[in-house]
Amino acid sequence: MPYRHHPPDDQACPSPDATPSHPHAQRIVIISASVGAGHDGAAAEIAQRLGASGFRVDRHDFIDLLPARTGTLLRSAYHRLLTLAPSGYQRIYATTEHARRPGPVLRALLRSTERRTLRALPPDTRAIVSTYPGASQVLGALRLRGDLTVPALTYLTDFSVHPLWVAPGIDVHLAAHAVPAGQASAQGAAVVAVTGPVVDPLFTPATPAERHAARARFGLPERAPLALLVAGSWGVGPVREAATEVLNSGIAVPVVVCGRNRALADRMRQDGIEHAYGWVKDMPGLMQACDILVQNAGGLTSLEAFASGLPVASYRCIPGHGQANAAALEEAGLAAWIRGPDELKPVLAELLDGPLGQRQRAEGLALYRSGPGPVQAVASAAAGGTATAPTRTTRRPIRRKMTVLAATVAATVCLGISAPLVEDYASVHFGSFTEMIEGHYR
Repeated sequence: MPYRHHPPDDQACPSPDATPSHPHAQRIVIISASVGAGHDGAAAEIAQRLGASGFRVDRHDFIDLLPARTGTLLRSAYHRLLTLAPSGYQRIYATTEHARRPGPVLRALLRSTERRTLRALPPDTRAIVSTYPGASQVLGALRLRGDLTVPALTYLTDFSVHPLWVAPGIDVHLAAHAVPAGQASAQGAAVVAVTGPVVDPLFTPATPAERHAARARFGLPERAPLALLVAGSWGVGPVREAATEVLNSGIAVPVVVCGRNRALADRMRQDGIEHAYGWVKDMPGLMQACDILVQNAGGLTSLEAFASGLPVASYRCIPGHGQANAAALEEAGLAAWIRGPDELKPVLAELLDGPLGQRQRAEGLALYRSGPGPVQAVASAAAGGTATAPTRTTRRPIRRKMTVLAATVAATVCLGISAPLVEDYASVHFGSFTEMIEGHYR
């Protein structure tokens, strides 16, 4: 059955004014990115709640704001890197993990997006929310220069905070928990607020009757313990190995959601994993049918599991943010990080029936009582924002050469193409890489 809890990546950004309200209501703009489903999922729920509170909400995809289809190239390259060369992604993540600010090439790419971002903001915009690091960097730079005159907020969708999440100029960074809030502060965020998470309200703990009905709908075993394995919207990571090891442990029956990766679901069934799905329409119901979540990226699905009263284990995590999120969730006491196959059986048993599972269920549900969610903070920022139109930048237009270079840089960063390719391009068209960067910033 298709997995449609969040729209597919290529349809993830609805048109502006996606949440209808009174025509004179205050307008808030949300900028997300269709990279996986977590950024868009958070944006969709924030938009829904703002709309219910009487705001007009526009949503934009940062991928579409990047020039000359650079965003599409970037997303595709990132997907390929995670799928075909995860060690390469780990090296990139590790290289940038301790940087205080983006490098000059990335800054140039982000700056090429600024004018299109400003043009996307209606004159009556009262506040802007970013759920994607690249968008936050652009908004922060515009705020620092005074080109953007309304408050800009970042909602941190990850439990671990990469330096790119923290952008000077952003008015407030919103965090779901004290752990990411502390990391954001350590990275230099000026103002951080712990608001609690935000997920679809359909994610709730199941009563025995609801669990029985959900298992019947999905054709799942009536009494066996069920471990829900997820691999994000792209179905990446060593999911087949994890599912087979859960099955062989004898502790639980694996139920696997492979996202858009239908080929992976087919291979899983060939491996003997009976309950393997692509896109699942009723993800809240599937969580109600299961007893534990085993995840590999630490994103939105973990938050949905906490709201559903499921204990969470991180296992065979994808490189980079997957492992960083696993460490942060473990530090917060919200998820056990299983680091090797020898730990799998005892930890799953403890999560299903022991004190560890009881404690994690309680901590996960308490997370939703720790704050009202980000909407109140966004509404407060909008109330204090100016009603004037964002100022258009007066810098000179970016030449097409810069646009083409941005695409080259995106491919270089995400595909591991050798750095001399960029140097050669800059030498031919600009004299040198340094002159190209400096010329762009003059």
